[in-house]
Amino acid sequence: MTFPGSSPIGLPVVGGSTLSPERADAARNRRLLLAAAQSLIDDQGAAAVTMDAVARAAGVGKGTVFRRFGNRTGLMHALLDHSESDLQQAFLSGPMPLGPGAHPLDRLAAYGRARLKMNVDHLDVLLEAGSDDPDRFSHPVWAMSTQHVKILLGELGFRHRLDVLAYAIQAPLDAITVRHLLDVVGLTREQIADDWESMVRTLVAGTH
Repeated sequence: MTFPGSSPIGLPVVGGSTLSPERADAARNRRLLLAAAQSLIDDQGAAAVTMDAVARAAGVGKGTVFRRFGNRTGLMHALLDHSESDLQQAFLSGPMPLGPGAHPLDRLAAYGRARLKMNVDHLDVLLEAGSDDPDRFSHPVWAMSTQHVKILLGELGFRHRLDVLAYAIQAPLDAITVRHLLDVVGLTREQIADDWESMVRTLVAGTH
């Protein structure tokens, strides 16, 4: 059974609020501002997300953005939380190939690409939030992602304990690894995604 704010595997959906509901107009403004910020990231990269730019894109005064999020860091953290919630809903109940109904290998490939895009979009925030935190693997976001990967691996025929394999598959998508691959190795996000998917498909082919 699935309850609001939780997933079918019993882990919380990030972004599912336990606070009092926002007023309708406040919630609408929040969605408008976050959509404007995400559009800026998609078009120009995270560096383009300033309070002024978001206000212009959303058609509101800059003061509205500051009142809602406090500063750019608050905005970026809110956007990360919103994006994570959207990603979780997409792989739990969204359309194929990310959502249910597609072949598990196609779902795994789609998940990896979606996770990589989100991590690149929010790379600085993720790194500031503690990529070197020894307890980060216990965070609900990581736990839910790992469980999702393990379920797909089980559907692909992998057996026994899947923890090591699930962590290994996710390692190239982790923020600190992505930063190295982008800035030191010099790969693009598309190259990372293509190489990661090739690795996963080769791994699965070797089991059949």
